Amino acid sequence: MDASIVIVCMNNMRNLLPCLNSIKEHTHKVNYDIWVVAYLFSKENLEILRQEYPDAHVIESNEIRGFSENNNLALRQISAKYTLVLNDDTLFKEPVLDKLFESIESTPNAAIMSPKLLYGDGSLQLCGVPPRDIWYYVRLVIGFNKESDKENEFANKKGIFKTYNICGACFLIKTDVFRELGFFDEYYFFCPEDIAFSTLANEKGYSVYTNADVSLYHLQGKTSSKVKPATLPAERKGCIKFFSKGNLLLYYLLATYVFLLCAFKCLCYTIKLNEIDRVANRNCMASIFSSKTPKEIFTKYYLKLNTKR
Repeated sequence: MDASIVIVCMNNMRNLLPCLNSIKEHTHKVNYDIWVVAYLFSKENLEILRQEYPDAHVIESNEIRGFSENNNLALRQISAKYTLVLNDDTLFKEPVLDKLFESIESTPNAAIMSPKLLYGDGSLQLCGVPPRDIWYYVRLVIGFNKESDKENEFANKKGIFKTYNICGACFLIKTDVFRELGFFDEYYFFCPEDIAFSTLANEKGYSVYTNADVSLYHLQGKTSSKVKPATLPAERKGCIKFFSKGNLLLYYLLATYVFLLCAFKCLCYTIKLNEIDRVANRNCMASIFSSKTPKEIFTKYYLKLNTKR
């Protein structure tokens, strides 16, 4: 088998079926199979998936798990030469897998190959991802870190070029390398598991590349904002741990910065009568200094949301 495609889907057939259909329509050269991690799927959607794609490997995931854990359920079983990790909210409009496979096979020292990502309207989302440091996150939290579309050392070049980070929405990787690096770190629940993984890959001497001539449509933003009170505090906790790099003083300085910013946002959203964002930031304040993991934080607030429904 040349490649295995791994897709995690949270019971959303409106995303999944168009994604799978586009793969089938635009993949002709590579010998591949598909692994779908059916996360919290209804019985009806499981039936539809198995009827529409009887050859797909379907793994039922019926416990609360994040991006890393769900992907790893499939990744540990794969034996293909390459693995394509793919979001369910993506669409092939060209032979993405065929081209990435050809690119990585013809690029010496490439362990990972990513496409250029476009939004649904065709505008640029990402073309290569530079290294991320603590100052990047400081700017990101206050909304001052818009991705540049200008060419630099790691992004927005032409053709195949060496970048630094992957984007978890789509990347093709040598399966042996993925296995050697331990797949995704399951400590992270909602971000930054992709940045953490590619940072580790670079530290171990593996090269990450982007092919700017291969475009994938990423319909970002389809996740419901109703679960933001659970996802945001889990994301903040994981990012603070990653960007502080094991430095306890830096961890508490960054946590204090995020806490104060969340307090300010909480006040603003109270004035604006935006209950979802107010609660999300309040939950961040309540959990940032706790000893709970991102998964434990998400589970706590997700169950509270379901109790209220």
